[in-house]
Amino acid sequence: MAVLEALPITPVNACCTPVTSEILSLDEAESMATAFKALGDPTRLRLLSIVANSEGQEACVCDLTEPVGLSQPTVSHHLKLLMDAGYITRSKRGTWSYYKLVPGSLERVSKVLTTAL
Repeated sequence: MAVLEALPITPVNACCTPVTSEILSLDEAESMATAFKALGDPTRLRLLSIVANSEGQEACVCDLTEPVGLSQPTVSHHLKLLMDAGYITRSKRGTWSYYKLVPGSLERVSKVLTTAL
């Protein structure tokens, strides 16, 4: 059974300052653009919502195709983009892949838009 390890989540204050407090570096802007782009699709938002609201914030790909009405390869493509952006991780159990929400991943993108106190 292959298990993929989650990449560490860098705290927002270490990588991304709110856009209202100072100018983002090119690296910060590119990283955040990738993260926001992954959320810029209704299907990916729905998939992320389904995973986040599943028991243990984890769902099998077999349970994700029917709710979004897409084929398994298309759903897997969307899930890969969410994984690449750091929102979810994948673990294999037999022939099935299970996707789990990365703790703090949604807070990372929300904080970059908030005003610093």
